[in-house]
Amino acid sequence: MSVSTRSKKIGILTSGGDCPGLNGVIRAVVKCATQRGWEVYGIPYGTQGLINLEQGNCDRQDLRLQEHGFDIPGLLRGVDILQFLSGSILGALNSGSPDDFASADEILKGYRHLGLDALIALGGDGSLSILNDLAEKGGWNWVAIPKTIDNDVPFTECSLGFDTAVNTVTRALYDLTFTAASHNRIIVVQVMGRDAGHLALQSGIAGGADVILIPELTPKLNDRVLHGICQQIVQLRQRDRQFALVVVAEGVRNQADGKEKYIGDTLAKQIQTYGQRLCETGQPQFCHLKHLETRATTLGHIQRSGVPSSSDRRLAAAFGCKAVELIAAEKYQQLVIWSQGRVDSKPLGTVMPMIKERHRTHLCPNPVELDSLWVQTARDLGIYVGDFVLATSPVYG
Repeated sequence: MSVSTRSKKIGILTSGGDCPGLNGVIRAVVKCATQRGWEVYGIPYGTQGLINLEQGNCDRQDLRLQEHGFDIPGLLRGVDILQFLSGSILGALNSGSPDDFASADEILKGYRHLGLDALIALGGDGSLSILNDLAEKGGWNWVAIPKTIDNDVPFTECSLGFDTAVNTVTRALYDLTFTAASHNRIIVVQVMGRDAGHLALQSGIAGGADVILIPELTPKLNDRVLHGICQQIVQLRQRDRQFALVVVAEGVRNQADGKEKYIGDTLAKQIQTYGQRLCETGQPQFCHLKHLETRATTLGHIQRSGVPSSSDRRLAAAFGCKAVELIAAEKYQQLVIWSQGRVDSKPLGTVMPMIKERHRTHLCPNPVELDSLWVQTARDLGIYVGDFVLATSPVYG
């Protein structure tokens, strides 16, 4: 890969929802670029920063990032803390596409005003799709870095922020296990995962869940699923377990095939109701369910927070340095990816059509594969992961 020795001006922005590791990428980009003698400009609040620049609300030099721009004064001066911080020091917007011509035009003008040679943008599948459209209109040279706790960006085995989110949910499940055990309760834990169940599945396995429901295996709740959950609880009771931990991804739909903001609450109530119905049909092994308390907990945005894990810090460093390397080689329009234990890249000309087609057909760009290692692991552990596991089981009539 040939590398240009010409000094460059590059920009960096974070778009969409925040996640742990974003600041680590910013740090890596600034360090690598500064060593090459380049200038780096941090664009605040995603594309809104370009609009602000065009409208004269900020000055270009105000956006210049220095290698030690976040030093702590006093004896700790020089301490580099960015890799330890969650969120994004640049800020980010998660408000959808700039679909009117005026906004898009201001964004493109703001970009030209910066006079950049290239842009590095961090985003999930939705925000990267929007940025790709803008880049094509404006003729930008850019490199994309995948970040999302849903881990649903295609072609990369891992997206920035996912590992930390798994750790955060796993810790929550550990804590909830003991309150569930103390009160003989069924606790339903709702986690993020609008279209993909990677977070629920992997954290559920690590956190000792008894039931894991994800959109790929359980697109919506139904009597068969409720029967499977109740049967799992009965089997636990037969082994002298008086409590259960149920993990459900937010993307699982209700019986009417509709999305609910708090699907965990709905599921908690329906477990108890369905157990009562089973008891009334003369199946006494289910009757104790009506006496068990069910509780629902929605973890919410705490899943996006927390000190980045060592894995996410390393991934941030590798992704940031790779992005700078691609720009140095003038290899633009690339998605930085993690594949087979190493950092690599994939042409956006291959990535974006797939993402757009999946969005058009309302499919997840990178779902949990039904025959994946983690699905098989969950099943081998005896975790109930959906109605297909009990395809021949009787249900309440």
